[in-house]
Amino acid sequence: MSASSARTTAKHIDNQLLILIFALLGFGIVMQFSASYAIDPDAPYKFITKHLIMVALGLSIMFILIQIDYRVWEKLAIPIMAVTLGLLILTFFAKVGVGGAKRQLFHGSVQPSELAKLAIIIYIAAWLATREAHLDRVTLGLLPFSIILGTFVSAIVLQPDISTSVLIALTAVAMFIVAGAELMQIGILLGVMGLVFGIAIYQFRHATRRLAEFVVSFSAPWNSPNTQVRNGYAALHRGGLFGKGLGNSIYKLPEYHVTAIHSDIIFAVIGEELGLLGALAVIAAFLFFAYRGTRIALNASDSFGRLLAFGVTTWIVLQAFINIAVVTVTIPNTGIPLPFISHGGSSLLATMAGVGILLNISKDGQSRFSLNANSSIRRRNRRSRVSYSHRRRRG
Repeated sequence: MSASSARTTAKHIDNQLLILIFALLGFGIVMQFSASYAIDPDAPYKFITKHLIMVALGLSIMFILIQIDYRVWEKLAIPIMAVTLGLLILTFFAKVGVGGAKRQLFHGSVQPSELAKLAIIIYIAAWLATREAHLDRVTLGLLPFSIILGTFVSAIVLQPDISTSVLIALTAVAMFIVAGAELMQIGILLGVMGLVFGIAIYQFRHATRRLAEFVVSFSAPWNSPNTQVRNGYAALHRGGLFGKGLGNSIYKLPEYHVTAIHSDIIFAVIGEELGLLGALAVIAAFLFFAYRGTRIALNASDSFGRLLAFGVTTWIVLQAFINIAVVTVTIPNTGIPLPFISHGGSSLLATMAGVGILLNISKDGQSRFSLNANSSIRRRNRRSRVSYSHRRRRG
């Protein structure tokens, strides 16, 4: 099928994914107000007002990007990469923020590392799309990929922001795998990444402290030296099966001194107020997001669209489960927000931009391609692991 005929048979956007996004945003607004109104008793609407503004901006960005052909981003991948890298470098000259980190620009209104998540996915998708047939060669696959990823990740690690850099690295590696990288190359890459991040954790005192706190917290969450971890876990436990009711969380109150209750650990408030069933519903929502996003990737009409859709889906779902894993004391504390639900800002805007691109990809490829299981398993022909085949048009 030619490119021109592909455009003429394009379908509507993935309505199921769109409905899910609206549901998550609406749920996030409700939980934002519940979690934040008690933070500042003198200004109970301060945080929800800011969040509503960001939701409105995010929706505007999403609907604009739905209308822009995703192929445009392949052509703009290099300029996007250059601008993003420039913004990351500018953070080194910014004022020191919370915890001694330099992550924000323009008086805290922009956090380049959040924008970098989408920018890196776009660039790597464009880069991999032109090299899928040569990824078995180290000089054309593993080596340049490592240099590209290492450049971005280093700029974020040095802020320092190890958690975001880990998220970006894992997303990029997942895209590398899907593009068809050799298993040996993947093993080498993961080994080097583990070594690099291990050194980074050792070098930065706050990261070493978090790791030490996690060792204690994992075996005895009730005795965690980290107040946020300890009370967040206690909130989940207090919620039980059905929760204490919307608005009835006690751990969001100022006397419990739980920082970022409306952002980094809002999942704890969800568990306390809506119980295990509410928490499982949130997890199910992100699993459904993963299903719809993967389906869009499999049905994409070209390699760039397939890799871009897979990258955006992996980023958002992986970020959600990292956030949940922190609150459930499964991994060390990271400071990564819960997509669509945590307090809005650069993270929410970047996420909504990613969703807009994902929905645009769904317009182009819906119902025209399907997974070829045999070619996915038997990679003798050097095609990507997530391969596709034409199927007859309905009619």
